[in-house]
Amino acid sequence: MKDLRINHSILQAAQDSVIAQSEALKAMAKTMDTDFVNAVELIYNSKGRVVITGIGKSAIIANKIVATLNSTGTPSIFMHAADAIHGDLGLVQEKDIVICLSKSGNTPEIKVLTPLLKRTKNPLIAITGNPNSFLGQNADFVFNSFVEKEVCPNNLAPTTSTTAQLVMGDALAVCLLNLRNFSEQDFAKYHPGGALGKKLLLTVRELAQENQQPNVAPNSSIKDVILEISKKRLGMTAVTENGKIIGIITDGDLRRMLAKTETISGLTASDIMTSNPKTIHISAMAVEAMKEMETHEISQLLVTHEQKYAGVVHIHDLIREGIL
Repeated sequence: MKDLRINHSILQAAQDSVIAQSEALKAMAKTMDTDFVNAVELIYNSKGRVVITGIGKSAIIANKIVATLNSTGTPSIFMHAADAIHGDLGLVQEKDIVICLSKSGNTPEIKVLTPLLKRTKNPLIAITGNPNSFLGQNADFVFNSFVEKEVCPNNLAPTTSTTAQLVMGDALAVCLLNLRNFSEQDFAKYHPGGALGKKLLLTVRELAQENQQPNVAPNSSIKDVILEISKKRLGMTAVTENGKIIGIITDGDLRRMLAKTETISGLTASDIMTSNPKTIHISAMAVEAMKEMETHEISQLLVTHEQKYAGVVHIHDLIREGIL
């Protein structure tokens, strides 16, 4: 019983934390005003970068916002507030826009940094839970990230407040990417590595060129079919006529043939092939090949180019590239 009570207590605390933070975000949404709109338009029309600064937990959130903006087409850079007053202020260039994150807006480092930022005459956007703070009063635009309290039981550890900052940064990024009509293709340019980049960029052509092209004629003997499948090591072969695909023979087709036939003498490829197999164009994206295989529950697709046989994409290719 004791374990059950402890488990319930943990689960209740977790659920209360999520609910409290979601309610705080709903309240924050109602405070967003024309400052947000004007700041978004300013950044959108800017020829410079967005320099984002903060200290403590706000600095960590600032780094995440920088990453999100960079990945969605808005050039951004992080500047630590403490380092800024010891030389890093040189990061801020003439056409840059500065965003400063601070829950209180009155921390010593922020109070030192703010006048220095004003001196550079770069537009200053504050994301703060206290619009009446030193930072809020000196900023050109204020994003009010006020929260009633932290979900920390002592109302001390930055939790709800940093969530609010993070969500405000995400809202900024989303508005900017909408204005830029930022597409999947644009997103792919900034994410070329890893599974995500490959899903957005890798083509069937690139997969197929890594494979051999097993191929037999309709009148090829079963022995020739078996040798071709074994040689090309893809578990199948295309059946073509004048370069065009008319069928496919897989390992499964061979097994089913042997189960039904006592002798293979006289049989040809056309006798056991599956006609009109599933194909995909060479210019299609690899992720489209994955969807086709999943939809039809098959492990390979024949590739076509100008209505001719151009290769094979196998499920192992997708696994190797981390797409599946």
